[in-house]
Amino acid sequence: MTPRRVLGLLAFALPALVAAPPDGAQLYKARCAVCHDAKTPPTGQRMPERAELASRTPEFVHKAMASGAMVPQSAGLSDDEMRAVAQYLTGKNFGGVVESTSGKCATGPKAFAFGPNDWNGWGGEIGNSRYQPKPGFTREDIPNLKLKWAFGFAGDTVAFAQPTVAGGRVFVGSAGGKVYSLDAQTGCSYWTYDAGTSVRNAVSIGKAGNRWLAMFGDTRGWAHAVDVQTGERVWKLQMDDHPVARITGSPTYYDGTLYVPVSSIEEASAMSPKYECCKFRGSVVAIDAAAGKMKWKSYVIADEPKPYKKSTTEAQLYGPAGGAIWSSPTLDPKRGLVYASTGNSYTDIETATTDSVVAFDMKTGKMAWFSQVTPKDNFTMACGPSGRANCPEDKGPDYDLGTSPILRNVAGGKQILVAAQKSGVVYGLDPDNKGKKLWETRVGLGGALGGVEWGHAADDLFVYAPVADRGRGPGGLHAVKISDGEKVWSAMTPKPDCKPGAPGCQTTMSAAATVMPGIVFAGGVDAHLRAYLSRNGEILWDYNAAQPYETVNGVKAKGGSFDAPGPTIANGMLFVSSGYGQWGGIAGNVLLVFSVNGK
Repeated sequence: MTPRRVLGLLAFALPALVAAPPDGAQLYKARCAVCHDAKTPPTGQRMPERAELASRTPEFVHKAMASGAMVPQSAGLSDDEMRAVAQYLTGKNFGGVVESTSGKCATGPKAFAFGPNDWNGWGGEIGNSRYQPKPGFTREDIPNLKLKWAFGFAGDTVAFAQPTVAGGRVFVGSAGGKVYSLDAQTGCSYWTYDAGTSVRNAVSIGKAGNRWLAMFGDTRGWAHAVDVQTGERVWKLQMDDHPVARITGSPTYYDGTLYVPVSSIEEASAMSPKYECCKFRGSVVAIDAAAGKMKWKSYVIADEPKPYKKSTTEAQLYGPAGGAIWSSPTLDPKRGLVYASTGNSYTDIETATTDSVVAFDMKTGKMAWFSQVTPKDNFTMACGPSGRANCPEDKGPDYDLGTSPILRNVAGGKQILVAAQKSGVVYGLDPDNKGKKLWETRVGLGGALGGVEWGHAADDLFVYAPVADRGRGPGGLHAVKISDGEKVWSAMTPKPDCKPGAPGCQTTMSAAATVMPGIVFAGGVDAHLRAYLSRNGEILWDYNAAQPYETVNGVKAKGGSFDAPGPTIANGMLFVSSGYGQWGGIAGNVLLVFSVNGK
């Protein structure tokens, strides 16, 4: 065979031997479009829209597919294929995210010790009141709050983790999977821990054995404990082996035990017509923090899912399922109980513990009682306008109890549990009578993206409930008497001066509120953080976070919507994460710290 003939044959065969590069557009259409390109149904949509994902980095999208929330949707794809999807979706090349090496602390941290006015975990204390009685500044100081420093989350377009402030340090997670330990006064960085996937809950600090641990969960369903001083991993435990299990709510620590809430996004998996829906059950897991071992795990729904019928696509359906716990557990050592708020059911199989406050024994995990506020709330994200295969026949309104129950004292030495729901209703429950309903008060219209979404707050007299009501009505902040549920005042969010449909052009208040003596802080999707007088709802201070910031770590950062985490207050400073681009919000990637006159 002549050399020319050999070359000719090679020229003919070579294209067949060299595989074509993956087609990101086709892969996206096949694997992702059903969720992210879907029009928002009347019942609401809780997946980020395509435009919001496009604003992120390819690294972020790739991580979600490789080890994050989108693992089930990307099952079977090669790494090259996942990278092709990420590049197609974002329109950006890999390599744009560089973690800053500036802003490191010159010396290591001092030995850790709690201060008297620190803020630990989600609620600041195990009753989850979100009340700081000794903030370090007064109501009169509020108009003089100014930015002290800002910290940027490299490569992120969302800041959805609430900071914990303890021992002169700030501990905060990030969408990019990093957890940071920062100096509270200056923002310089002591250490960075890579969890491997997003961390959106508040860090809980506790002493286990002879050392202090920083403990948190990730969006793949793993709980982590790292050394407070060094950031080195001490243990890592999987809370649930369901493919889309996640830890959204903040773990709560008490007396050597970490109580971890387990949630999922199986409601989104159900959007695939041939998905065998559904098998996830929400749970609370108790971990021996010193040993790094599970003490007990208790499911909200006691019965294991079993096959019960076929869908219209002939996929096998299972039930009961649901009851995700996406808020922080509340602890009651006096009664020896753990309280957890639960989400909706995923199937038509009836459950009595979804949309409920559930009490578990702190030592054994045995369910002590439950108080259901909305029965038959069966819902998945397959419940579009025309219905899909995995939408329950007896469809509910999607009214999860997504906020932590608040345990507070009332007159006469009694205590009350205050729960708030996406229905727009706040409930007073009796912890001495198996959660019997004492009162209920409507503060909003409610809906799948309405009502009270992430967190109410309470002082000694009132509970303060931010209302979202996205797409249904105006958002606002409402005060209700803890003792009897009487509505005291309502402060509707000021109408933004913007073009309708523009990012952040809405009055929605989804983020958790925080209270101190005389003042309630609450942020909105319009990117405004406001301080309200607790006696009447008058706005005393208003800060627009939608602007670029010069950060202490040299990362390019900007502020945006406030959604999910609320402010934390400690030692004369206010800390808050800013940036949330989903559902018409404003993307951002910054932690903001305020003090009186910025000093």
